[in-house]
Amino acid sequence: MDNLISAIGTAFNLLSTFDPEVIEITTRTLEITFTSVLICTIVALPLGTLINFSTFRGKKTLISLIQTLYALPTVIVGLVCYMLLSRTGPLGFLGFLFTPSGMIFGQTILVIPIMTGLTIAALQGINPTITDTIRSLGANRLQFLLSHLREARYVIMAAVVIGFSRAISEVGAAIMIGGNIKGHTRVLTTAISLQTSMGNFELSLALGIILLGIALIINIMMGYLQQR
Repeated sequence: MDNLISAIGTAFNLLSTFDPEVIEITTRTLEITFTSVLICTIVALPLGTLINFSTFRGKKTLISLIQTLYALPTVIVGLVCYMLLSRTGPLGFLGFLFTPSGMIFGQTILVIPIMTGLTIAALQGINPTITDTIRSLGANRLQFLLSHLREARYVIMAAVVIGFSRAISEVGAAIMIGGNIKGHTRVLTTAISLQTSMGNFELSLALGIILLGIALIINIMMGYLQQR
């Protein structure tokens, strides 16, 4: 209990004094996470909508596969991305390994299935009467899709929050792809892992509290938008 109280005090001290290293790590964490979530949103919303409203053989199997990927271990993502981005890998020419871009790539691979699956679930949960009403009003295909996305916007916003939470708390792939390089690819989760291995439990807890604080602020903001 004393360690927890001390960690809370350390966290407030690091933030109130604008500790350069903590501010740098936190800023990098937010940049990488927001970028990956933005990419996932741009990809997952159209993909989930397309899958939901399309009719093809194996659709249920595909949806089950997407839902299975919710539990995809981060170390597996890190290993696959490492192999893809290494010099001998098919994407080695991009030079993303041990860079923030590589970490964004890994987080995107990790989060896309979650946001795609939740988008499909949100659209499937719309009352069929609403779908029939939209069709009866003569909506074209684009209007039809946008109307459904609008009806499911609260669940989709929740999907974005879940994707953000998954991305910002990711550590396995971040270490494998980013390398936890100080001043370059070190983020909050990898810093926590490093400090824990060094026995600096108080600082690890302080960084964890900062991470939770960021997640809490994002959730409060999204909740406010949903209420509006």
